[in-house]
Amino acid sequence: MTRRSIGIIVNGVTGRMGYRQHLVRSLLAIRSAGGVPLADGTTVWPHLVLVGRSEAKLREIAERHGLDDWTTDLTAALARDDVQIYFDAQVTQQREKAIRWAIEAGKHIYTEKPLAEDTAAALDLARAARSAGVRTGVVQDKLFLPGLRKLKRLLDGGFFGQVLSVRGEFGYWVFEGDWQPAQRPSWNYRSADGGGIVVDMFPHWHYVLAELFGEVRAVSATIATHIPRRVDEAGRPYEATADDAAYGIFELAGGVIAQLNSSWCVRVYRDELVEFQVDGTEGSAVAGLRRCRVQHRAVTPKPVWNPDLPATEDFRSQWTEVPDNEDFDNGFKVQWEAFLRHVATGEPFPWDFLAGARGVQLAELGLLSAREGRRVEVPELAL
Repeated sequence: MTRRSIGIIVNGVTGRMGYRQHLVRSLLAIRSAGGVPLADGTTVWPHLVLVGRSEAKLREIAERHGLDDWTTDLTAALARDDVQIYFDAQVTQQREKAIRWAIEAGKHIYTEKPLAEDTAAALDLARAARSAGVRTGVVQDKLFLPGLRKLKRLLDGGFFGQVLSVRGEFGYWVFEGDWQPAQRPSWNYRSADGGGIVVDMFPHWHYVLAELFGEVRAVSATIATHIPRRVDEAGRPYEATADDAAYGIFELAGGVIAQLNSSWCVRVYRDELVEFQVDGTEGSAVAGLRRCRVQHRAVTPKPVWNPDLPATEDFRSQWTEVPDNEDFDNGFKVQWEAFLRHVATGEPFPWDFLAGARGVQLAELGLLSAREGRRVEVPELAL
């Protein structure tokens, strides 16, 4: 079997997402599996060039995983002829500049979301990439989660009849950082550093809703900073200026209404950290990261509301588990494999910079809705 090496700059590898999901669980896992097989019998082999700001951290990560190609000089890495792909997992504020450099260097680009800090910048990146003839992709990992893939299977099979509504709950309690360390970096809670749950989660909600149920036509959002003061990684108190909770209503093409709550100030009383309930005329489903349960119209019970008597029905037991029916791999890894095939063979990859710009747009309009206290229509974006 012929092995085809593709050089990949992994920028931001010292961060939580860049290291755990993209390096360890995706790119190194692909290498451990022998690469990405192509239809012609060749295999794509990711050659990794680790990039970051801390020489000590890069050296430690490289040594831990038996890698020897790393640098703190992004410009030098982009100038290499043996590198074809640039990947960005930096904080959002650093992303646009680095991606522009990668476009100018003629590299194909794959990046974490959000693509940029505002819609105009995201569209400009998409246009620049198209003009340069480079292939692009934006991480949309939740589409590849087992629970949502089962949900997609139900939708494709017509299980729901007419879909009426979607209700989603996402979040968990992120500790304030005083008596227990926070699970998320402090920049997430400072608007000046690109933080905020709307900027973080609305791009996710855009592609989930658009891919499964219909394009978002309008948004109404309320946001809050429930915890106004937190403690950073060095033990210093700071003012939390970014939103840590968002409550949104999304009107979709075709008439579906979606209500999605996102919060870092909620304690979990559900089976998974994110769950979506989909209700249709013929059936309903509740899907999380991995599980998906259904209740069909023909077996829907007939509950009666009586506040004077205790409930005797075990409502959860009345739902049926959707079987796996296939092996589900890590969602980040699956999308990485798809992007590598896209670069190597031109295989279709719909989650490009324009798709990423639409996610940025929804976050921007969600913040506008919250700021002005009104429903905001979402115009179509085009290059």
